[in-house]
Amino acid sequence: MSLPNVIVALVTVAVSYATLRLYRFLSFVYQSPLRVLPGPPNASWLYGNQKEINAVNGTTLPDQWATQYGKNFVDRDIFMCPRLWSLDPRAIHHVLTHSYDFPRLEESHQNFLDVLGRGLLAVQGEEHRKQRRLMNPAFGPAQVRDLTSIFIEKSIVLRDIWAAAASKTGTARLNVNKDLSRLTLEIIGIAGFGYDFNALDPDGKPDELSVAFRRLFLSTPSLIALTPLLRVWFPFLRILNNKRVATVKYASGVFQRVGAQLVRERKESIMREAFEKHLDGVERKDLQGRDLLTLLIRANMALDVPDNQKLSDNDVINQIPTFILAGHETTSVSLTWTLYSLSRYPAVQQKLREELLTVDTETPTMEELNALPYLDGVVRETLRLHSPLATLPRVAVKDDVIPLSEPFTDREGEVRHEIRIAKGNRVVIPIMAVHRSKEIWGDDVLEFKPERWMQPPDAVGSIPGVWGHLLTFIGGPRACIGYRFSLVELKAILFTLIRAFAYELAVPVDDVIVKTASTQRPELLSEPEQGYQLPLFITPYKGE
Repeated sequence: MSLPNVIVALVTVAVSYATLRLYRFLSFVYQSPLRVLPGPPNASWLYGNQKEINAVNGTTLPDQWATQYGKNFVDRDIFMCPRLWSLDPRAIHHVLTHSYDFPRLEESHQNFLDVLGRGLLAVQGEEHRKQRRLMNPAFGPAQVRDLTSIFIEKSIVLRDIWAAAASKTGTARLNVNKDLSRLTLEIIGIAGFGYDFNALDPDGKPDELSVAFRRLFLSTPSLIALTPLLRVWFPFLRILNNKRVATVKYASGVFQRVGAQLVRERKESIMREAFEKHLDGVERKDLQGRDLLTLLIRANMALDVPDNQKLSDNDVINQIPTFILAGHETTSVSLTWTLYSLSRYPAVQQKLREELLTVDTETPTMEELNALPYLDGVVRETLRLHSPLATLPRVAVKDDVIPLSEPFTDREGEVRHEIRIAKGNRVVIPIMAVHRSKEIWGDDVLEFKPERWMQPPDAVGSIPGVWGHLLTFIGGPRACIGYRFSLVELKAILFTLIRAFAYELAVPVDDVIVKTASTQRPELLSEPEQGYQLPLFITPYKGE
């Protein structure tokens, strides 16, 4: 065959393949069973409705759509792909409990694999079940109880730093978002894998692990970046180098090297302990250790755990960046929004402080923290109004029928009691829209009101979350494994900092906006170039 004929043949094949893909794509977009659902008009053939959503402060546009179109509606994702949103509790329960049929979006999944390796947050299916089964005991109540002293100890360090800052003039203006991020990084380092970041040392040299994590985290793609999706559709694009790829390679190298050293040291320590106690090895009942990594390695080395249920050393190493991502930023963001809310509602702040001051020690136990009802209400109300995740996007891996708790009327006037969904259709659980639903919470839904948790409305019982009638920690097989850790950490830090200081906003309340990236963080309308921040005036509390 001559060269021109070869070229013609190749071009014909390429055009035919592209035409087939285009036909399948258009059929997917326009013949989806979701097309009969009500919803807003498509805003862009490229970005769908996503830019509209991101442009509204606090991800409140889905709330408006739910009011206009009902609990079940459809908008358009990137490239006009239909996307189901549902506030129906039975539909949410179905998606959460069938998490392997509704996994993370492929582009998000690939990004997690690139960033975290095959850690618990990144893996899916049977591999996720295996890791979760082995790791569950490390996050039980007894283990979190043993870690509470670390939470308190590091909180006191930050308390003293803030006290020194305020000692000169009696009041300090601080970006609490930055300091709380350092605090939670320090805590997850010690409690997670026995590693001291020295994050609270103002004169300390930046640690290479924290530098790698921050470079990686700050370079996370935007919510509507097209590159991650294109890399999924066209895998050959993954070989192309760019700044993001270089950052991932650098960070992964640091995680692997430091992680391997930490795992090696823990295994040697465990075997040395077993030798000194004249034991043949360790068993699951020997779950002792001051950090989560040691507990995980003990479980992984246990003689009574079958080999096919154990993790490789590399899988264990991959849990280290997973611990940092899951246990650092989300908690610091929640703490930041708590101080923001308490600054806006000084009466609530004072009521909380009075309860905390009834405890006659500055180093309470987990049980003492959990016995404080108003503190519990403040934490719950923060996680309701300021959940770190605003939405939870998922994709159907097979055709399915999603059940509903109540019927709705579609575009064609037909009453439907379930929603048919096709393989590849995307589903969004609108966490914040559920948390701000007047139908569930009442007309004062936007008010920060911890008292509502003393006798919550009956309707909250239908919310299928793993904790507290909220979706903050999700639910089902992929519910947050560390929710107990996070809750006690939040309470311990608030206990220390609220007893010590009074807080006021250092900027007008209208200047603080919600910037949604991987999590919902505060930013100033007047200083967007400064990035995430929340300036507060803090004053040492002297008592009445």
